[in-house]
Amino acid sequence: MRIGQGYDVHRLVEGRPLFLGGVEIPFEKGLDGHSDADALLHALCDALLGAAAMGDIGRHFPDTDPAYKNIASVTLLEKTWALVEQHCSEIVDHEIITPKIVNIDVTIFAQAPKIAPWADRMKERIAAVLPVLPNRVNIKATTTEGLGPVGRGEGIAAMCVVLLDCQKD
Repeated sequence: MRIGQGYDVHRLVEGRPLFLGGVEIPFEKGLDGHSDADALLHALCDALLGAAAMGDIGRHFPDTDPAYKNIASVTLLEKTWALVEQHCSEIVDHEIITPKIVNIDVTIFAQAPKIAPWADRMKERIAAVLPVLPNRVNIKATTTEGLGPVGRGEGIAAMCVVLLDCQKD
């Protein structure tokens, strides 16, 4: 078993759509970044890479590379899983053992918008990209009670933990 943890935060700005968990959420502001700035999926990518001891999202998909300009974070998640799966796969007793996602646990920190109405769609979107059932993905949200940049509505942050099973059944 391997555990990975990820964290990401992006500033809220006008003129961009808001993506969280691969879902576009109607809101007057979106997250600023080189890609679509989906903080939840970026934290998830970092958690997967951390579980595989492969560094972080910036190492594999640098924001200095024009190939990733405005890329959908769902695509980054697909690419991340392909890297993790390749890196963690091994041959044991003439069988190829590939990593399995045991569970994903995400916390979104946002003063607004409300996340609960979108959480199930986020879980389904993640499960459509990764080899995990929606009931193994947990998404919760909290405010920071008006404290700090998130509490002032300046940005949104996400934290994620992933448990990978890399052993033969």
